[in-house]
Amino acid sequence: MAAKAPMRELVAFIARALVKDPGAVEVKEVDDERDRVIKLRVAQADLGRVIGREGRTARAIRTVLGVASARDDKRAKLDIVD
Repeated sequence: MAAKAPMRELVAFIARALVKDPGAVEVKEVDDERDRVIKLRVAQADLGRVIGREGRTARAIRTVLGVASARDDKRAKLDIVD
């Protein structure tokens, strides 16, 4: 349970560094049976910054999240909510 907050904080830290409106960044965490789903919500104007060209930025965030959650028994997935 102690590993929950660092995953959420990691995604929030990365997202706040990318967007123009860091105050609008919201990160929620939902546990499934097998996975931990991190839901990221940003301002509509910043959605393209988080997704990136051809989804490269979102893929990179997902990769970092996957590596960070490798020692947990649950896999972490990123869901960008618009």
